[in-house]
Amino acid sequence: MSKTILERCEANGLRMTDQRRTIAAVLQAAADHPDVEELYNRASAADPRISLATVYRTVKLFEETGILEKHEFGDGRARYEAADREHHDHLIDVHSGKVIEFVDAEIEALQEKIAAKLGYRLMGHRLELYAVPLDDKDT
Repeated sequence: MSKTILERCEANGLRMTDQRRTIAAVLQAAADHPDVEELYNRASAADPRISLATVYRTVKLFEETGILEKHEFGDGRARYEAADREHHDHLIDVHSGKVIEFVDAEIEALQEKIAAKLGYRLMGHRLELYAVPLDDKDT
């Protein structure tokens, strides 16, 4: 990442209250794709004065200014990650909800090839694979 979430907020001219700083720090430290409720749990552990409404408003503001990227992985929860991360795709375990990030050069090349074959130059994409473990007995 080129800058931290806090640095990107400041560069975008956002007024950074102590609570927004705490939420930005929690987001920066996240190794997963937390939803607002999980962000609230983590942020309020650091600062008990933070309300769920503050987390919702802050996440919406960060998303509107391009600092966060929103994902909906089919489980009814919006999840978030920093918008300036290196490109990656997602595999979602439909049973556990676990999200696995991956990059595959063959998939990237195939997408470029398909776009070119259809007469286009690919500008970007989002790939989400929904799966169950191979050893899952319910499949």
